[in-house]
Amino acid sequence: MLILVKIANLIFPSVVLSLFTTDLGGNVTLPCKLPAEESFFFGSLKVTWIKVGEDQSQNEDVLVYMGLLHKRTYGNFENRAFLSDIENGDASLMLIDVSMDDMGRYRCEVMDGMEDIIQDVILEVKNGVVFPYSPHHGRYNLNFDDAVQTCESQDAVIASFDQLLEAWKGGLDWCNAGWLNDGTVQYPITKPRQPCGGVNSRPGLRNYGFRNKQMSRFDVFCFASKLQGRFYWLVQPERLSFDEAVQACRDDDAEIGKVGQMYAAWKLEGYDRCDAGWLADGSVRYPISRPRKNCSPTEAAVRFVGFPDKKVKSYGVYCFKAEK
Repeated sequence: MLILVKIANLIFPSVVLSLFTTDLGGNVTLPCKLPAEESFFFGSLKVTWIKVGEDQSQNEDVLVYMGLLHKRTYGNFENRAFLSDIENGDASLMLIDVSMDDMGRYRCEVMDGMEDIIQDVILEVKNGVVFPYSPHHGRYNLNFDDAVQTCESQDAVIASFDQLLEAWKGGLDWCNAGWLNDGTVQYPITKPRQPCGGVNSRPGLRNYGFRNKQMSRFDVFCFASKLQGRFYWLVQPERLSFDEAVQACRDDDAEIGKVGQMYAAWKLEGYDRCDAGWLADGSVRYPISRPRKNCSPTEAAVRFVGFPDKKVKSYGVYCFKAEK
């Protein structure tokens, strides 16, 4: 909750700041209320929004309003930052197409000739991990609706363009095309090669464009957010069939883990385990955040073993226990 303290003609926020969270690529409104209507004149009103840096020299101008004839946005905020409803006493800042770079502390300064108001808020962008997914019957088998449902079944959502772009910037390289939530089909390439757009192409997102949501078949890119619970390897002495794995997690007051939960634990929590285990979709995988001999020696990754016969007793199990 934002708490305002007034001293003389200055109003400034205490150390308790409002926190606002949005999705990558989403929209958010950061609040800033004007003084009571009778205390100011629109002719003298000035509203300034800045993004606060670690020191004053690193502050970024976002938006300045000095009446209907003078409104300006700056830099990366141009065409993305707007005042919500200034004519009705609301100087809240609306940001669209939010990026990871937008995270931080924002300050609204209101000057009306009578008193100055300073309000600070914090913006956080939900952290998460993008992962590619293809079903057990092979790649390129999902229409758009199937893709949406598939991600949801793995405790994730279908990824947005912004989320895939951010993952590509972080090093994601994947040569199979997948659905995104806007209905386009794309894939991220950091190391150009012949089967993936050609050796002479530049790194980037390869875009197949909009495809028929009912008829076209591709894989999907999913996005998993921070876990609301604990993902873990179930320590027990036996190798299990799939049904036994499901029951073993239930016996531990948990449920069998999902692919999105494994990726979130691996990427966001540094989870590392060099044991292949069953997951809820019938796949067998293991997460490596510290590459080493016999355990994904070349890179940190979630390693995919396959979709084995569910009756085979060759693997352990990963479980998930939700927060209560």
